[in-house]
Amino acid sequence: MDPIEAHRLRNRKPASRMTLLAHLFGIVATVLLIVWLLHYREGIDLDSDSANRVFNVHPFLMFFGFIFMAGEAMMAYKTIAADREVQKFVHMFVHLIAIVLGIVGLHAAFKFHERRGLTNLYSLHSWIGIGTFSLYCLQWVIGLSVFLLPGASLDTRAQVASWHVNFGRVLLFMAICAALTGLTAKATVMGLQHQSEARTINFLGLSILLFGILVDLSVSLRRYL
Repeated sequence: MDPIEAHRLRNRKPASRMTLLAHLFGIVATVLLIVWLLHYREGIDLDSDSANRVFNVHPFLMFFGFIFMAGEAMMAYKTIAADREVQKFVHMFVHLIAIVLGIVGLHAAFKFHERRGLTNLYSLHSWIGIGTFSLYCLQWVIGLSVFLLPGASLDTRAQVASWHVNFGRVLLFMAICAALTGLTAKATVMGLQHQSEARTINFLGLSILLFGILVDLSVSLRRYL
């Protein structure tokens, strides 16, 4: 057997397991997030008279709508059994969903700050978050222009491809960094230490981190498939 083909076969199962585990921790993180927001934090409602319910839209959409969807888009080449053009379209479309839901999530944070008379964009969490989201949108536009729309040459696509993949992986971890700093800031403001809510937040943060790590490993192993 060709050595390259043998190497691909050896790496097929580990890559598949990474993808499945990534989905598992993504689901676990989503469940923990819903439990936290519904059981401990009053619920989720962008149009509510309660400022807290409005704010809760932010963490929900910034993980499930943005980070989770971004991870799913990155793994689309693994999970969508279709032609490469279809995979690329699904990849770009799911990223677009992440952008739209991310915009709503950011709107919820600004709306909450306006109701409470709080300053916007003062924390490290907000700096990382806005920076990441802005670069993510730029990454999507470049990816659409180079890989999906006609016009770019094969040489251009080949040169941009590795940068696109690796920068996407960097952005995923930047988004996770924003999520973890946001959870830490929220727990600190609420004065949580040894309560069950604090433990829920900690397990949520660990699940988000493991989701990101497993998505990254899945993507990095994709080249062997």
